[in-house]
Amino acid sequence: MADNRLASQNRGHEVLAVTVALFVAATVAVLLRFISRAGIVRRISYDDYAIIVAWLIAFGFSFSICYGTTLGLGRHQEFLRNDDRTGLRKSEYAFSNPALMATKTSICLFYLTLAKNQRIFKWATIATLAVVNVAGTALTFLNIFQCRPVKGGFHQSTSASCIDIIALYLSSAPINIITDLALLLLPMPILTAMRLPRNEKLILIVTFSFGFFVAAVDVVRIAYLQSASVSRVEHDGNSSLANQRDFSWIASLSFMWSAVEVDVGIICACVPGIKPLAARVFPTLFRRIKHPRSSGNHYHPPSDPQWAGHNGGMDLASPPQSPVKNRHPGLDLAAGAGGNPDNIDFMTTPDMNLNDLNTSTPAGKEDEDIGFVEFLNPPQSPSFHKTDTSMTVNTTKARKGSLTVFDFVNMKGPKSMVRMSNRESLPALFFVTILFFLWGFAYGLLSILNAQFQRIVKVSNGQALGLHAAYFGAYFVAPLTFGRIVFNKGGFRQTFIVGLCVYGTGTLVFWPSAVLVSYTAFLVSNFIVGLGVATLELGGNPFIALCGPPEHSEVRLNISQAVQAIGSVVSPILAQKVMFKNVLDARSLIDIQWTYLGIALFVVILALIFYYLPIPEASDEDLQWLADEREEVNTRQVCGIAVPYVTLAFGVFSQFCYVGGQEAVAGVFLDYVDLVRPNSDIGSFNYQAIGHTVFALGRFLSAFAGLLFTPRWILMFLYVCLVITCALAMKLTGYAGVAMIVLVLFFESGVFSIIFAMCIRGLGARTKMGSVALTAATSGGAVIPVIMSAVKDSHDIRYSFCVAVAVFAFGLLLPLYTTFIPAARQQVDPVHKQSTDDSSAGGASQPHGLGRVFSGLVKRNTRSSERATMEHIEEWRTDSAR
Repeated sequence: MADNRLASQNRGHEVLAVTVALFVAATVAVLLRFISRAGIVRRISYDDYAIIVAWLIAFGFSFSICYGTTLGLGRHQEFLRNDDRTGLRKSEYAFSNPALMATKTSICLFYLTLAKNQRIFKWATIATLAVVNVAGTALTFLNIFQCRPVKGGFHQSTSASCIDIIALYLSSAPINIITDLALLLLPMPILTAMRLPRNEKLILIVTFSFGFFVAAVDVVRIAYLQSASVSRVEHDGNSSLANQRDFSWIASLSFMWSAVEVDVGIICACVPGIKPLAARVFPTLFRRIKHPRSSGNHYHPPSDPQWAGHNGGMDLASPPQSPVKNRHPGLDLAAGAGGNPDNIDFMTTPDMNLNDLNTSTPAGKEDEDIGFVEFLNPPQSPSFHKTDTSMTVNTTKARKGSLTVFDFVNMKGPKSMVRMSNRESLPALFFVTILFFLWGFAYGLLSILNAQFQRIVKVSNGQALGLHAAYFGAYFVAPLTFGRIVFNKGGFRQTFIVGLCVYGTGTLVFWPSAVLVSYTAFLVSNFIVGLGVATLELGGNPFIALCGPPEHSEVRLNISQAVQAIGSVVSPILAQKVMFKNVLDARSLIDIQWTYLGIALFVVILALIFYYLPIPEASDEDLQWLADEREEVNTRQVCGIAVPYVTLAFGVFSQFCYVGGQEAVAGVFLDYVDLVRPNSDIGSFNYQAIGHTVFALGRFLSAFAGLLFTPRWILMFLYVCLVITCALAMKLTGYAGVAMIVLVLFFESGVFSIIFAMCIRGLGARTKMGSVALTAATSGGAVIPVIMSAVKDSHDIRYSFCVAVAVFAFGLLLPLYTTFIPAARQQVDPVHKQSTDDSSAGGASQPHGLGRVFSGLVKRNTRSSERATMEHIEEWRTDSAR
């Protein structure tokens, strides 16, 4: 009965119907595109040739699938005729990757024709094009040479050695998703910044957003690939393609969804090119809705002659027409710029007379590229006609940092972060603190996943240290390479976006490591995630320290770092109890990829949010101005070197020692608890959760202490306590030993933030350089744990705490230096503005301790009273004038 049921099962009909239907739709899209390009635009470009190549490959791929359904694709292999098996193997040898590569190449080439004046957009498109073709070519060759000998891929052979083609496709999924998202999001910042009426901008964005369907189909295809991979493991006990049992049934839906992905990709790539044809066939549907700004974004002031006759009564709702004769900016621009109208001009001016195109194109200029913005913006000076306008203001240039832009008003963007008050800085600090939570959450997830992976793959202790070193080694690489360049040239916003993108890429790279159960792939995933988190820290830590009054830098950074610590508390518990609870073997390890896909998509959304948020910046001039406010202190020297640089050197060394000691203790925490308190009632993992909670609480307490005491004294206190508790941990056992290691985490809490904020103070224009050095010093987490592990192996766990005692004692050099060197002490101690003013006037000096808090409250009340008094004076003046 069961055999009869299996014999009757056949997915071939569904596979055939879906494959044919989608290929016909893709064919229609390509035909409409070429009718539009050749018949209306009268221009065929390289991207059109690429889409033809993609269509030809898609035809071959779809034909192979359809032919395979006639031979048994979609049926169980044991019920196939022997004569059909060889032909079926040949049809299954087809693969979709070349078609996807050609389709994405076409989209990238289309973007390049629109990137004339958009340098970042251009190079990002070139990078995407390179990734698409390099990865696509590599995957294509892997498909071709999947078996040794090669004929084993399409001939039944027991001697052939083949790779698992399903696992290969599943492993390549992250590259497909990354490139899909890149092609979807690359043009969005430019499109959303265009000065167009809302309805036209919306149509344009929707036109370029069809790539979302490709990404969605890719996710569905991956789900079926994963199902096929898991089914083969369950059925065969392994995932080797040398055993071809029931491949025709298991892989049939994967082939179908691969065809769907290819055809949907071709359709989406053709949508922008079809827009001119749609505008021609349905002119009323796409006609531009008239808008006060639709005839040109040019402001004509009241002194302009065309306002004459209004007798001073101007109707602002109906301004006069722009003095540009041609009412179609895209067409006039094409003539003025010497270019030929391309896709974008039709998208933005669908009501233009398409028969006039040839008359507007100068001879010999048909092949000149026209930039993306040039089509969307009003014409520049070459296409203006002389008028009597006394003054014309061009407002088409993008305004950075503006939330609301009117035709003649540029709303002022965020002011420099170093000039913000505590209240003004709160919104920006809130959003950036989300990043702190994100990398704390990532660190907690990775620590648990590393432990699960090590247990499943049975890696050695040395390999486990390698995974840890890969993550923290990235902290040394990222700030000193691409992170430094992005930070210096792009500022904080660009650094956040790049860091999030790299972080998301690292989470997706986890997929091949899970599918292949590969230690090397997992090592690479850890490294890439570390690169992203290091880039985020490179911008995040100085942002928090600089955004607001400088006297509260340490307080703000400790609060944000406390939120990061909360992420480190929540994620291990969530991972251990929920997400990774059932990760017991290689099969279950594959299921975690959906968790990381969700994280990656969240990160992409967060990057988009940060692109549009009005994040304040600080130029080198602003940072130098901040340092110049205490120029006399910051220009003093220690051993012939300016004191801020000496402090930075001590800070880098102290940070290296601190992070190394912190990670070394964290690495032996569970083993130490099991040693000093075996058979504990709550278990070592729960003790570790308690330790992480105490760590987060300690950072909040350090922030509060920063309001009462000078940061260097807090730092000295924490370091001394770390040395004492680590030394006691070497001797104590039982609950006392557990208490000591938990206290180590408590006293570690505020060290990082205080070092960072204190050591970038006074660097001026080189503040970003200081952030690079301090972030790179975090790589101590890759070195010290290796040393402590070696001592543990040669002696025991408790004795290995001598390494922690030593590194924390070395870190103590920084607070000693800042306490006993007068120039350093004056440089790092925060000074309140009020105390500076009072001192210069011969008044009281800066208040300390609780007096500082009290004086801040009094100052706030005084300012409120002064503000109220000024408001009453202004009201009195207004009434008197009336």
